[in-house]
Amino acid sequence: MELTDQDTQFHKQLFGPDFIWGVSTAAFQIEGAHDADGKGESVWDAFTAKKSKILNADHARVTCDFYNRYQEDIDLIKELNIPNFRFSISWARLLPSGIGQVNQAGIDYYNRVINYCISMGIEPWVTIYHWDLPQVLEQKGGWTSREVIDWFSEFVTLCAKSFGDRVKHWMVMNEPVVFTGAGYFFGIHAPGRNGIRNFIPAIHHVVLSINAGGKILRKLLPEAQVGTTFSCSQIEPLTDKPRDVAAAVRADALINRLFIEPLLGLGYPVNDLPVLKSLQKYIKPGDEDNMQFDFDFIGIQNYTREIVKYSFFTPYIGAKMVKAENRNVELTAMRWEVYPPSIYHMIKKFDAYPQIKSIIITENGAAFPDTVDDNAVHDGKRLQYLQNYIAQVLKAKNEGCKLNGYFVWTLTDNFEWAEGYHPRFGLIHVDHATQQRIVKDSGRWYGRFLK
Repeated sequence: MELTDQDTQFHKQLFGPDFIWGVSTAAFQIEGAHDADGKGESVWDAFTAKKSKILNADHARVTCDFYNRYQEDIDLIKELNIPNFRFSISWARLLPSGIGQVNQAGIDYYNRVINYCISMGIEPWVTIYHWDLPQVLEQKGGWTSREVIDWFSEFVTLCAKSFGDRVKHWMVMNEPVVFTGAGYFFGIHAPGRNGIRNFIPAIHHVVLSINAGGKILRKLLPEAQVGTTFSCSQIEPLTDKPRDVAAAVRADALINRLFIEPLLGLGYPVNDLPVLKSLQKYIKPGDEDNMQFDFDFIGIQNYTREIVKYSFFTPYIGAKMVKAENRNVELTAMRWEVYPPSIYHMIKKFDAYPQIKSIIITENGAAFPDTVDDNAVHDGKRLQYLQNYIAQVLKAKNEGCKLNGYFVWTLTDNFEWAEGYHPRFGLIHVDHATQQRIVKDSGRWYGRFLK
């Protein structure tokens, strides 16, 4: 494939020698082997087994079969010159009952993955919790139960003691507002609960659990880099009318500030989102001291922006999104707007918190309809998306933001939660029937960019 003008003008040296480049994945989305070698059931195993929850009745029992094909996929990471690989640990693979009896086969599996990464010169970055709570713990209340702090602490301790001698970079949790909002308020993700009565306690118990997990990692692995990741979207009001502007402030408090601010010691954004006053009944004496944690880095995950308008009929928040498909803008297969400046604005927003020491983009990428043509995938839109977003990352870095890395979402086309296999985000195309891998043009470009 020929070098383009963009290739020659745009190279990784512009980011400096210490900038971290990588690719991100998640256990449930790629591993398959859903009940192999003693693995227990997760909330996502249970949720995908229910009728009409997942597009096309897709499930993740096999998905990319990374459990059996991890060497093949790590070889591809190496081939694409990607020096850092972010993946998550399946809680139910290590602790099939959520707590108690350890499944040694699960520990052995992740040891093989970690050791193979290191043997190939690839640095493993581990996310401890990427949404796959053991189903037995959900039946005991899941994130709505205060006991979850102890359950999660046991899991984090096991991960640190099992893998901490080789893993130097840790993320406690992935995108808390998504798994609590979609899973405990809207019910469109596992475990499929809805309503404010589930969402509010889940928020507080997740904040306390992130703090507890951070403290455990810091105590057991004092040399490690400890972070956690947050989804974020640039929020703009539809008009400059006061009602729309106020609606955008409330939406921003929910989508971008709800978890980061208590973890930075700023408390919940109650003034801008009054419904959060109902957290008070779950906050116990001493909790304020157990919310703030001094992370080494914060991961931010941005894909798009949202336009918001006032809505009298939307409870609790009085705001609604103006759908991107109704705004005459370029869309991805997720019906998200392609808007590269969003990542720049979110870096600036998080950089403005003085408590944040370092920012890493831990996910960014796009799903577009891909076609295989003569054993190749010419995904020009994804390639353009990545180049344009990375250019905005460079802009923020050049303006002095404390920004130190960028990870693409994702390595292989995988199980994309409620959307099943329809959206393809991968740098590598996967035929889920045959498990054949084809590196897309975007993957080849990323490999050249990193060479």
